[in-house]
Amino acid sequence: MKRIRTLRARFALWLTLLILAFLAALGGFVHFTLSRSLYGALDDALVLSAKQVYASLREDDGSLLMPLAAANAPDLIEFDAFIQRGQTLIILSQTGEVLQAVGPFRREPFPVPLSPLQSKLQTRASQGKGEPIRVYDLPINENGQTVGWVQTMQSLVSVEDALERLRTALLIGSGLLSLLAGVAGYFLAGRALAPIDKITNTARRISTAELSARLNLPDTGDEVSRLAATFDEMLARIETGFDRERQFTADASHELRTPLTAMKTILEMVRTSERSPAEYRGALDDLAEETDRLHALVQELLQLARGEGGWELQREEIDLTLLLVDVADSLRPVMQNKGIDLRCDLPPSLIISGDTDQLIRLFVNLLDNALNYTEKGIISLSAQQTEGYARIDIADTGIGIPSEHLPHIFERFYRVESARSARGTGLGLSIARQIVQAHGGRLTAQSEVGQGTTFSVYLPQ
Repeated sequence: MKRIRTLRARFALWLTLLILAFLAALGGFVHFTLSRSLYGALDDALVLSAKQVYASLREDDGSLLMPLAAANAPDLIEFDAFIQRGQTLIILSQTGEVLQAVGPFRREPFPVPLSPLQSKLQTRASQGKGEPIRVYDLPINENGQTVGWVQTMQSLVSVEDALERLRTALLIGSGLLSLLAGVAGYFLAGRALAPIDKITNTARRISTAELSARLNLPDTGDEVSRLAATFDEMLARIETGFDRERQFTADASHELRTPLTAMKTILEMVRTSERSPAEYRGALDDLAEETDRLHALVQELLQLARGEGGWELQREEIDLTLLLVDVADSLRPVMQNKGIDLRCDLPPSLIISGDTDQLIRLFVNLLDNALNYTEKGIISLSAQQTEGYARIDIADTGIGIPSEHLPHIFERFYRVESARSARGTGLGLSIARQIVQAHGGRLTAQSEVGQGTTFSVYLPQ
C-alpha cells in the first residue's frame, strides 16, 4: 500500500488510466464508424436489389413475377449473384401472399408495412434460428395503388460477427497497451525521479553540524535538474547563513565579555578593601563608562537583528541637504574639541524618498567612524546628484585602511588590527550598509594608508 502511494506508482497508474481512456474513446469511435458503415452498406445493397428486381418484374397471368421461370435464361445471372451474397428476394401480392421467392429465407416472409405507399427498412428475427435479419419492403405501385411488394432480406450474422471480433480485438488490445504503458511509465518515472531520491537522501544527511553536502547533478536543463540546482543553491545559502551566525555569536560573545569582565574586575577591586571616596567615584565612573559601552553594543546588536529580518522603512520625501546639515551641526562640537575641521559642500536642495531616522543613523555612524580614526585634520561632507542617485561622500584624513582589509570592513565586528585601540563596537559600518541596502542603494569605500578614507553613499532618487 505504501508503494502505491509513491509518486512513481501514481504516475504509472494515471498514465495507464489515461491511455485506457484514450483507447476506449478511440475504440468506441472506430466501432461506431464501422458499424454504421457495415449496416449502411448492407441496407444500400438490399435497397438496390429491391429496385433491380422491381425494374425486372414481368406480368404472368395477372401476377407480377421475377424472370426466373426459365432456368437457363441468361437474365437469371444477376439474381443468382444476389442469392450468392446471401440475399433473399420475395415477391408478395397486395394481400401479402407469396408469389415468388428465392434465397435462404424464402420460406420466412415477413408482414408488409401498414403504410402501403412507403418503403421500409427493419430488423427482424428469423423464425428458425432466431438470428437477426435485415428486411427491406418496396411497394409495387401502379396508378397510385399498391399491387404488390418486393421484399429483400439478408442475415446480419456476418456483420455482428465482424463487430464482435472488432470489440474483442479492441478490448484485448486496449488492455495490453494500457498495461504496457503503465509498466513503461513506472520505469520511466523511476529514472526521471531518481534525482528526487538523491535530494531526499541528501536532505536526511544534512544537520547544523554538517552543511557541506551537495547533489552536484549534471545540468540536463529539465525541471529536476533545475530543482537540484536550486537545492544546492539553497544549501549554500543556509551554510553561509549558519557560518555567519556562528561567527556573529562568537564575536558578540567576545565583545560582550570585554565590558562585563571589566565591570566584574572593578567591582571585585572595590570589594577587596575600604576605599577613599575619590576611589569609589573613580570606580563608579569606570562602571558607568563600561555600562555605556555595553548598552551601545546591545543597541547595535538589536539594530542588526532587525536589519537581518528586513527593514520596515517609513518612507517620506526628504530634503537630504537639510538632513546632512543637521547631522553635521550636531557632531561639529565633538570634532572641534578633538581639533578636527568639519567641512561641508552641499547643494541648495537634494530631494530623495527615505526613512529620516534611519538616514540620520547612517550618516552619524559614518561621521563617527571618520572621527574615531582621524587624530587631526579634516573631515569633509559633500553631496551631489549623479545618474539618478544622490551621492554623499564622507572623506577623512585619518590613518586609512590597508587594501587587503577593504573587502571586509562592512562585516560585523571586523576591525583592522591597527584600529583595535579606537573606541567602537565594530558594528557601525555593518549597520550603515544595511540601511543603504534597505533604501535600494549601495555603499562603497576607498582608502590609502596614511592618507585617509572616503565612504560614498548612493541613494536612489
